[in-house]
Amino acid sequence: MSQDLPRMNTRILKVPEVDLGKFMEGEGREKLGLWEPSQSKSPSTKILHEAADYLKTKDTPVGFPTETVYGLAADATRSAAVRGIYTAKGRPSDNPLIIHISDLEMLRSILTPENTSNGATNGGHDLIPEIYKPLIQRFWPGPLTILLTNPTPSKLAPEVTAGLKTFGVRMPKSPLALSLIKLTGAPLAAPSANASTKPSPTTADHVLEDLDGRIELILDGGSCPVGVESTVVDGLCNPPLILRPGGVSMEELRSCAGWGNVERGYKDQSESGKSAPRAPGMKYKHYSPKAKVVLYESTFTVGKNGVQPQDVEAFIQDQQILGSQSEELRVGIIRTRHWRPTAGLRCGDWKKREIVTTGAGQESQETIKLDVQEADLYDTTDGAAIGKLLDVSIGEDTRSIAQGLFSALRELDRRGAGIIFVEGTVDDEEMGAAVMNRLRKAASQIRS
Repeated sequence: MSQDLPRMNTRILKVPEVDLGKFMEGEGREKLGLWEPSQSKSPSTKILHEAADYLKTKDTPVGFPTETVYGLAADATRSAAVRGIYTAKGRPSDNPLIIHISDLEMLRSILTPENTSNGATNGGHDLIPEIYKPLIQRFWPGPLTILLTNPTPSKLAPEVTAGLKTFGVRMPKSPLALSLIKLTGAPLAAPSANASTKPSPTTADHVLEDLDGRIELILDGGSCPVGVESTVVDGLCNPPLILRPGGVSMEELRSCAGWGNVERGYKDQSESGKSAPRAPGMKYKHYSPKAKVVLYESTFTVGKNGVQPQDVEAFIQDQQILGSQSEELRVGIIRTRHWRPTAGLRCGDWKKREIVTTGAGQESQETIKLDVQEADLYDTTDGAAIGKLLDVSIGEDTRSIAQGLFSALRELDRRGAGIIFVEGTVDDEEMGAAVMNRLRKAASQIRS
């Protein structure tokens, strides 16, 4: 942490997602038009009121859960509050922020220029572009961010858009998030609640690992059920583009009216240049643990059944050159569909096996379970013990892989792995593209 920043006392407050609010329904009411927070006096509601009051008056962001990953929230209309996000994360200021809304009423308010009366129409036309209405109807609230033109003058702090003429917005699915936004009375700018470049947090404990002492308040709603960030789309151009893959797949988008020709508009490697990226996650290195990450693509046939021993030997030689050979060698493995335990490396019997549960809390909260095993790692030639193997399975289906990926990277970091070999998955189905996009950005080396 920067010496210029005084260390804060970071609190985690558990918030069970029980009766936190609902969308108002009834004849003449628009779907998703208005979110109404719960009027109960439950402990959860009291905590949300405390957090909302904090966001209204303080310039330090608050960690909170969404269905994708944990976010770091600040009032998107106040420059000092938004700058607090960049300070806490150590995030480059030319990386735009996604704003989060509670309902369509709030979205139309943002689309209305500052100092003019709010309204649903502009010259008789809805302020929400028609191209996005099929997506809103199907995927909101949920893991989809849409790009919109920022009105002039704008109600958003200029730090949100990083100088761009557009802004990204989404409506999260979490009732906790929706009520927090509504009680704050303003859209919340909220990137992932991790230190910049580190794996995204999917539990409150992950947020604490990165931001302990940098922020004061973390709301704990359990583990995030999706596990990767939202899909970001640009429907203002023709053809429309996916700027970042995420919780909504290309196939799902193409099934919506007006989106049949949507194309990929992102790269799996971080983009370079001086201009601000059009969406978060496009320009800078992301999602990386401390350990070196070696990704085995699903197309890398030589590594279909496991890790190549020469890759481990090359890492050992690199460590010797760097003078790190005195440290115990700890090799991490993240398995998905095809690799069997040990991923083909020569090992002894399992010495430890642990089911690590993260995000545990009340029964209503989501949890992530990782199957972690440890064994002695042997030299491929003489059979001598050369270190430890840390083996993690995160499941075979794309959804479980997405949900467990960031937790697995963090868990192996915590156990001191110097290198992590990851079995990639197919990136042309469900959320496979989002998973592989994150892995390619995290990887130091890619085998394909």
